[in-house]
Amino acid sequence: MGLLLAGDIGGTKTILRLVEQPDAGELYSLDEATYPSRDFPDLVPLVQQFLQAAAEHLGYMPVPQKACFAIAGPVVNNTSLLTNLGWSLDAKRLEKQLKIAQISLINDFAAVGYGVLGLKDSDLLTLQTGKHQPDAPIAVIGAGTGLGQGFLIQQGNSYQVFGSEGGHADFAPRSELEFQLLKYLLDKHDIQRVSVERVVSGMGIVAIYQFLRDKQYASESPEIGQIVRSWEAQAGQSEKTVEPAAAIAKAALENSDRLCQQTMQIFVEAYGAEAGNLGLKLLPYGGLYVAGGIAAKILPLMQDGRFIHAFTHKGRVSSLLERVPVHIVLNPQVGLIGAAICAARL
Repeated sequence: MGLLLAGDIGGTKTILRLVEQPDAGELYSLDEATYPSRDFPDLVPLVQQFLQAAAEHLGYMPVPQKACFAIAGPVVNNTSLLTNLGWSLDAKRLEKQLKIAQISLINDFAAVGYGVLGLKDSDLLTLQTGKHQPDAPIAVIGAGTGLGQGFLIQQGNSYQVFGSEGGHADFAPRSELEFQLLKYLLDKHDIQRVSVERVVSGMGIVAIYQFLRDKQYASESPEIGQIVRSWEAQAGQSEKTVEPAAAIAKAALENSDRLCQQTMQIFVEAYGAEAGNLGLKLLPYGGLYVAGGIAAKILPLMQDGRFIHAFTHKGRVSSLLERVPVHIVLNPQVGLIGAAICAARL
């Protein structure tokens, strides 16, 4: 039996969880807390404060043997530089200063990959049952701030998690309207290629809205228009005070704004098409999991058939994707669950 420390480190907040690992048994959470990341100069004092607070709750000072921290940014050789926080993290330094024997730093989407292994049925909403194969690859895709993609391959009795940069692959338009969207983005940003992340992400929702607005495909409501213009006025600022993507999605869910509805239709279809592209490359009959911060918030739009139609609409090989189980991850702490699973495997 041992104690594990799991963390989900973002530019805005850091969530820490103390986990107990019985011998070869299920992981149990002992304590958890969330902290504003910018209130600390480094991860070390944050962890120390958490462990001290946990000691007051538990009645003894916890001493984790292993830890894993999921980082919202690139991780190279167990090190990571969080430029938006000014943190430079190195697992060896953290092990020494925190007196934890083994620490692993992993990308936050790799943590999501581990996390899907620890989800319960209640944490998932199934869009397509498919035909599950226990030994087949598992795929993970998630639109949020960006577009994460990864996959899991079974090795023995467990899975190995692999990250990817699939979100930076080229956006592939499938209709005249999407071709116009592609040209709009190329001209607007004076670039030579458009990644799928520019369309399938939170910023992608705003980009689609701007395209439809500027091309006058539908009239703009004063309320949403003001939110988007306020956001546009804050271009270049590291912290924005408005979130137009959330407002656009909300208006679409409420059927209160035609421009927002059309925006989200394009977004969901592009999301499904890209998930299908990932599915073709991996044939993930172990399941394709849709994570990220957006899908669970727009469930009615994900369930109306557009996503799965775009997912399976692949010509002669469409039948291959009809066999893939497709699930939406409802648990927002899947990354934290994954960090704990990763720590347990160190």
